[in-house]
Amino acid sequence: MYLFRKKDPNRPININLKIMHVINAIAITVFVAGILWKLIDLIFLK
Repeated sequence: MYLFRKKDPNRPININLKIMHVINAIAITVFVAGILWKLIDLIFLK
């Protein structure tokens, strides 16, 4: 399977892929923070 492949040392590092992963991680973090804020708002700050 693709997920369990070893990293190829001869493969060049793609900076676009790294930037995409950073942006994706930021987006997921902001989304989870927003969900938590809405839950806190609904439960505790009525």
